[in-house]
Amino acid sequence: MNAISAIRVVLVDDQALFRAGTRMLVDSQSDLEVVGEASNGREAIDVVHAAKPDVVLMDIRMPVLDGVAATAELLREPVPARIVMLTTFDLDEAAARAIRQGASGFLLKDADPEFLLAAIRTVHAGSAVIAASATRELFAHFADAAPRPVPREYGGLTNREREIFALAARGLSNAEIAAREFLSEATVKTHISRILTKLGLRDRVQLVVFAFEHGLA
Repeated sequence: MNAISAIRVVLVDDQALFRAGTRMLVDSQSDLEVVGEASNGREAIDVVHAAKPDVVLMDIRMPVLDGVAATAELLREPVPARIVMLTTFDLDEAAARAIRQGASGFLLKDADPEFLLAAIRTVHAGSAVIAASATRELFAHFADAAPRPVPREYGGLTNREREIFALAARGLSNAEIAAREFLSEATVKTHISRILTKLGLRDRVQLVVFAFEHGLA
């Protein structure tokens, strides 16, 4: 039986076999629980509204409504779940679009089981970016030729916050930044929280997107 405080997960994929295998994997963990499934983006919206999950694993290409469109609609909720896009290849322009809209990362559908489980926990904790190097490669590949002007809000960061921003933009986790800068993880978490608030960003992957789009990566 899963713990009461288990991370609540919804699976969205048009392949029933993939959903079944992923459900067995997720439900085998005491701290994770599948609370709903959907086979297309339209069903996903209804299931997420009913189940109120913490994390959604969202396939990109599905009938009726694709994962990118469903993600955009779900992220308009006042307190949206964290959404991880599922794709079959790493340089997927649709995954990049979904992340720009607010998705919390992407996973390859053939990822190792342990990596998938770790990704769910990572997104829920918000302490790191899933597959940081792959995420940076994705945005380096699909970045605009000319970066946008750096917004005024970035100028409101302190020197220390800019240092932390630069490390987080490279995909370093709280623990890695703490070790590098001789800080406690709690202090790093506080800095990251302030940076996200000042820049109006939802999570760390949005920080990575911000850095690439404004030539700060």
